[in-house]
Amino acid sequence: MSVHVLGRTGLPVTRLGLGLAALGRPGYINVGHDDDLGPQKDIATLEREARAVLDAAYEGGIRYYDAARSYGKAEEFLASWLERRGLSPRAVTVGSKWGYTYTADWRVDADVHEVKDLSLATLRRQIAESRGLLGAHLRLYQIHSATLESGVFDDRELLDELAGLRESGLAIGLTVTGPNQRETIERALEVGSFDSVQATWNLLERSAGPALEAAHAAGLGVIVKEALANGRLTARGDVGTLKELADRADTTPDAFALAFVLVQPWADVVLSGAATAEQLRSNLKALELEIDAELAPELAEAPARYWEVRAALPWN
Repeated sequence: MSVHVLGRTGLPVTRLGLGLAALGRPGYINVGHDDDLGPQKDIATLEREARAVLDAAYEGGIRYYDAARSYGKAEEFLASWLERRGLSPRAVTVGSKWGYTYTADWRVDADVHEVKDLSLATLRRQIAESRGLLGAHLRLYQIHSATLESGVFDDRELLDELAGLRESGLAIGLTVTGPNQRETIERALEVGSFDSVQATWNLLERSAGPALEAAHAAGLGVIVKEALANGRLTARGDVGTLKELADRADTTPDAFALAFVLVQPWADVVLSGAATAEQLRSNLKALELEIDAELAPELAEAPARYWEVRAALPWN
């Protein structure tokens, strides 16, 4: 897999990256996540499984890794893997996020798995935590799920703090979520304090496309998350038409869905959210496909409907 630069960050990345949301905690909202992890969900077992996925990703050529403070022990697992492999901060690019705090205490049945707080106090606490674990490997730090309602774009003190981190050499980005992703990205471009944007874009939810194209044109690096719609765009999912399209292309649903995102000219990195090494290797097959960007327009859902379905997905 060739390496290119993530927008104006100057950071080296690969077309396919690895997101660690499903790797650092026993509970997540991917379809079939419980089956992926199996009956043993203790910390040692999950770290061993996470290392297997990270190894498969690295051996498959992936050089961008995306974590978050709220992903349980994802940063910790990633840090120990980097040390175990002896990888320098220049060998891979690591991004993480601040704004959510993991609260499930390693329980799948927790009432609340994470709590959002985009305050200056949270930023200061979590950047120290992330740097404490990842050290010089941390190259990109992103606001986790910025929204217009969060007030983050109007918090001058917070924006000044992010600007200081940026001046220190850390690239600053944001991730967005929900049916108003497009408007949130447009507001971020007006503010002008960001080097990258990460958004949900897939066969079912394409509303952020014009804003992501504009962000790319403005020099921001564009990272696409949830390209498989939390498992809906896999063999386990509820989109029957996708299986027909994948069969026609002689591939798997996950590879087809990822390839459709990879072909978008504004997408710098598309994240695999694989929970197993087998899933990761299947995802990598997307790089071998040539997909018509105009295919399957009938799969797109209204944004409100898509996010309603996503919100109803159970943890595990």
